[in-house]
Amino acid sequence: MAERSGTLTRRTFLMGAGMTAVGAGVKTAPERIRMGQSDQKVRIGIVGGNFGATFQWHLDPDCQVVAACDIREDALKRLVDVYGAAGAYRDFREFLKHPGMNAVGVFTPAPLHVPMAIAAMEAGKHVISAVPAGMTQAELEKLLACVKRTGLKYMMAETSYYHPEIIFCREARQRGEFGTIFYSESEYHHEGLLSLFFDENGRRTWRYGFPPMHYPTHCTGMILPVTGERLTEVTAIGWGDGHEILKTNDYKNPFWNTIGFFKTSGGHSARINVCWHIAAGGVERANFYGDRMSYIAARPEGSPHTLIRIAQDGRTVIDQNGYPQGVVEQRAHTPPDYFDRLPAPMRVPTGHGNSHTFLTHEFVRAIVEDRAPAVDIYESIAYTLPGIIAHQSALRGGERMKIKDYGKG
Repeated sequence: MAERSGTLTRRTFLMGAGMTAVGAGVKTAPERIRMGQSDQKVRIGIVGGNFGATFQWHLDPDCQVVAACDIREDALKRLVDVYGAAGAYRDFREFLKHPGMNAVGVFTPAPLHVPMAIAAMEAGKHVISAVPAGMTQAELEKLLACVKRTGLKYMMAETSYYHPEIIFCREARQRGEFGTIFYSESEYHHEGLLSLFFDENGRRTWRYGFPPMHYPTHCTGMILPVTGERLTEVTAIGWGDGHEILKTNDYKNPFWNTIGFFKTSGGHSARINVCWHIAAGGVERANFYGDRMSYIAARPEGSPHTLIRIAQDGRTVIDQNGYPQGVVEQRAHTPPDYFDRLPAPMRVPTGHGNSHTFLTHEFVRAIVEDRAPAVDIYESIAYTLPGIIAHQSALRGGERMKIKDYGKG
């Protein structure tokens, strides 16, 4: 893979290329809410001023944004304006030296996630990273080794984990309401990404030709936490139309869309679709089918979240063909927003199904309470690796392939 991602190169971002800290010359935003509920304040620095500016770190009572980093002046200013960071840097290595900083949020292009996360942990910082956790199995193993070696917290910011319907389904499964979930399916459809393949100067970004199954976590981040299982085998089929982008990308990826059929550690089945070019509304959704209850998530054409249970009295009716059919109780379901689980200042609408404040608070609490975050290194690998292997299967025409399980910590 080439180093260049639009105006970004690994050398520029990781080594600085002669750039210097500019913190003293950037005005900070007004002081944000500081409730100080813990003796240990998380002092985080954020690198990546586009997606990184959409998390509410400044609203968490036990967190303070102390530094910001981006090679682009406009993106750096956005971070400072949103969070009121005292230090602003265009050099990542200098950023890591910011006094008192004990955590880093990595919200940069996907190919930089692992090298930047490792650099931050080697500098003594806890890390939360945007998805995916890594690009290859070897990268994921390096990341795991670094977490073990340093003993620091690592969390992947997978938004699907905190969608309200997924919180509901996670907890319903733990209460045994589904019975056995024997089949799950999840879809991430995102038509219209073409405009993100080039920067304002017409240069290719890291998204140019990015393999769909290298971005699986919006799907796996629903299925795995709800079922409580791992994905252990896959056969996948990809589709592309021979477009120039599919012939000239650095990933050697020929697919717009890929469909993966998975076996779980419990011997059950799952289907995952990741589609960049599809005549369907954009969506991140999942269905879970159990022998006592099922959950059908809302579809982009307007159908609601739907909860289905077998009638408790075991009634049957005679269908139009004269056969007995079990009665099910079906109703539209509106999950709670779960905002009462957050500190009052964080109960605000956010992106990706209002998940951002939950991710922010979980990372902060994991550090303050000295525990593993919900989506820790082991979960992050379990969400990311199945897509990497599925892409390999698709490149081999649907070959059935094993997915290594790295455990649960």
